[in-house]
Amino acid sequence: MATEAPLSAKQLSIGYRQGADAFALASGLNCSLHSGQLVCLLGPNGAGKSTLIRTLAGMQPPLSGELLLDGRPLQDIAPRERARAISVVLTEGLPMGVMDSYALVSLGRHPYSGWFGGLNAHDCERIEWALHAVGASTLARRQVAELSDGERQKISIARALAQEARLMLLDEPTAFLDLPRRVELMGILRNLAQREKLALLLSTHDLDLALRFADKLWLLSPEGSLIQGAPEVLALNGQFAEAFACENLDWDAHSGSFRTHPEPCLRVQLSGDGLERLWTQRALDRMGFGLTESTSDAAFALKVDPDCWQLELADGAIRVLDTLQAFIEWIEADEWRASLSA
Repeated sequence: MATEAPLSAKQLSIGYRQGADAFALASGLNCSLHSGQLVCLLGPNGAGKSTLIRTLAGMQPPLSGELLLDGRPLQDIAPRERARAISVVLTEGLPMGVMDSYALVSLGRHPYSGWFGGLNAHDCERIEWALHAVGASTLARRQVAELSDGERQKISIARALAQEARLMLLDEPTAFLDLPRRVELMGILRNLAQREKLALLLSTHDLDLALRFADKLWLLSPEGSLIQGAPEVLALNGQFAEAFACENLDWDAHSGSFRTHPEPCLRVQLSGDGLERLWTQRALDRMGFGLTESTSDAAFALKVDPDCWQLELADGAIRVLDTLQAFIEWIEADEWRASLSA
């Protein structure tokens, strides 16, 4: 079912100017942000992700093309009206000073109250709602300087939510967070997009989380093109590999991740199933072993069961280990090499 697209770009060219010269990072971009969707923007460093975020927010002009907010040219819309429609969370640090979290979130009401305007009942209600929406109500009276990175990011997003904008643009909001906080924040943003019918665009380098949470992915390639689609479609049709793979990386559609591809010096005949087999294969990959179906090509054969790692060595000897950790330590101790020369 089609959803409203409050922000759209037509033949957009983004980049920067130096005097009379223009330097384009990406050109011919046609894209739209739809209400109720979380879009993740991916791309290598230098491709122009931050430039695209700033251009869509109206913080820097496009080199060419159209940028429309509710069908109106963005550059024709007054800054205060624009701020009521688009909120932005950038990677720059929050103002520290002597300010608690509630005061910082209240700055999101500036498009309605002005710098010196007082907060009315609706303003206060919106601030309280924004803090609650990101799970930060208990941080309201804490000083911003005392917050952790994850807590500050929640407060930044609460400030953007306090604007009551229908679009939110975020530049790498998970960049300085540990894994649990990144997962938590992505879940919060996805829920907000769906529950509040917001159009959310965030740039990220975290491919795994983008695949897990995004409704749509935008891949900004080094050549300046924008590939768009559902995460599962782009993972299946090979466009991840086209956009990001290099001579040292391959896209693995089975695992949904990139992997290095050094030529394995030795191969293992591996059998078994379940999670134990999966993580054993990953350990072998990491340690430089490939897989083979041929007994004659194998340094050893390994059968994996839930509580048993049974090895048949090249000299016919059998070795049984009871944990994956024991198997990894056995490999690292090079005990298996002696059987190759037997």
